[in-house]
Amino acid sequence: MSTPLYARYPFLEAARQAVGELGVDIETLIAEGAPAVDRGRERVERALLAGRVDAEEPAEWRDEDELLSYPIARILVSLLDSGAAIDKYAAAEAKTAVQRLEKDFEAGDDGLKSTTSARLDRETVLEELDLSTAIRPETSHPSREPEWFRVGVGSYLRLASGDRGDSWRLVNREVVDGDVRVERGELFALLRTAIRRRIAAGLPFEGLTEGEGIVEPLEADLAELRRLLSERTVVGKIDFVNRALFPPCIENLLQKAEDGIELQEFESFTLMAFLTGIGMEADEIIEFCENSSLDPEGIRYQTEYLKDDRGTQYPPPSCETLSAYGICHNEDDHWKTAGHPLAYYQARLEASDDDLVDWRERQSQLSE
Repeated sequence: MSTPLYARYPFLEAARQAVGELGVDIETLIAEGAPAVDRGRERVERALLAGRVDAEEPAEWRDEDELLSYPIARILVSLLDSGAAIDKYAAAEAKTAVQRLEKDFEAGDDGLKSTTSARLDRETVLEELDLSTAIRPETSHPSREPEWFRVGVGSYLRLASGDRGDSWRLVNREVVDGDVRVERGELFALLRTAIRRRIAAGLPFEGLTEGEGIVEPLEADLAELRRLLSERTVVGKIDFVNRALFPPCIENLLQKAEDGIELQEFESFTLMAFLTGIGMEADEIIEFCENSSLDPEGIRYQTEYLKDDRGTQYPPPSCETLSAYGICHNEDDHWKTAGHPLAYYQARLEASDDDLVDWRERQSQLSE
């Protein structure tokens, strides 16, 4: 058993067997509040906020804790009873796994492939995902990963489905003898889809009842995670940007970033969720936050992440949740207007008598 390997890639079929070989009972771990439970909660929390599941402090956890945190995280995300949470959790697990695969494959390029049992090679990954016959390298080199791969049309269509852009459409690809030619970077994108689907399979678990058995000791963790999900406040479609009407908490986050201070994950999530919620696209947010500590690549990823697989907007947290995290302080008693940033902004838009100008219109005028 290679616990370090399975700790890094817990979606592997052999990882499930490894959990059994540890000789521990998940229900007992949860009842005792073992470290793996804390790591499992962190796993889901970072999935919801940052789109990744790696530990903030890796040295804090043993390989066994990391491995056992995966089934616990799957229990937690099942109990959240949210399709969006499951989508985002599976996407975050897949993103982290593929980032690790990229490093492992690069290490193989350097001839270091056998230096640690915690690395995973391409052949093993493809076999695990039942893709060993569908995906083949275009050329073979003993010490270097190929730059191009051939993917069977059926597998390509299955893994490239979704809103990936025109470049992924089959009519825009090179197809030879029933195979689609893809670059190495595109291969990782396809693997990410396959891993995401593997992880999402079987979720949510059935037969878990709150207040009973394995669930009762997790109720405090669940309450914290539900704060992060936020209620889906009913607001009309907003497609207007005027900073003067932003809620105080959002304005405070913007000013903090413009002062060069790096936002914490929850703060960044809140700001991006609000800006996308009022109709801004990634390029617009990058320009809007140009003179700030926010990284353009991070903005682009997070705005993409803030829509679930159904295309539904993932909202910012409620004022109550933001207050619990020390972000919202009910300045000017604004909770009387609305208890959610988007609802507050919409109310101010509707109540304003001024001739408001959309920030995008002003930017367009300046560029003329």
